[in-house]
Amino acid sequence: MDNDVAAGNTGPTLGHLALGLTLLAFGLGGTGVIDNVAAADAAGLATWVGGVTLFLVGLLALRAGDTREGTAYTALGAFWFTWGTAVGGGASADAVGVFLLLWALLALTLTLAASGGGLFGQGVYGLLFVALLLLGIGALAGSGGLGKAGGWVAAVAGLLAWYGATAAVAGWPTALRRRASGESAPAAS
Repeated sequence: MDNDVAAGNTGPTLGHLALGLTLLAFGLGGTGVIDNVAAADAAGLATWVGGVTLFLVGLLALRAGDTREGTAYTALGAFWFTWGTAVGGGASADAVGVFLLLWALLALTLTLAASGGGLFGQGVYGLLFVALLLLGIGALAGSGGLGKAGGWVAAVAGLLAWYGATAAVAGWPTALRRRASGESAPAAS
């Protein structure tokens, strides 16, 4: 993601921005940290920013021949659109749990496919996997604590995706510098 903007490829940057904002809103709502705000309150954002925007970015990436980003963003767009339009539809807690666990499998696939993609690819998808897993199990078990934990993990994933996109646009660092073998750590001041 370091050179996305410099190379003229803003699709992954826009995708990470849309994913980040959606995950952050969804996650914060799931934590219960803000009075009278629940995950369901993020439904509009999830539908239009997470759903439609990610899906379109994914189609553009597929058209450009980028199957990894294209697959990720179209699938995530489908997830967020489905979730955003289904909220409040009266589904049972078990149905919600199974829905979240099935989409956790997608996040696991994206995590494995992003190997070598660094912290902002594999990290975001890995955290999304953990969040959906916790939320799905929490829904099936009727555990509000697991749901809140899943919300926090989703919020952290959202912050990571948002930072990655913002860093790409602003030219901030997105990779940690690795020391060469035998190189000593900088002296503490």
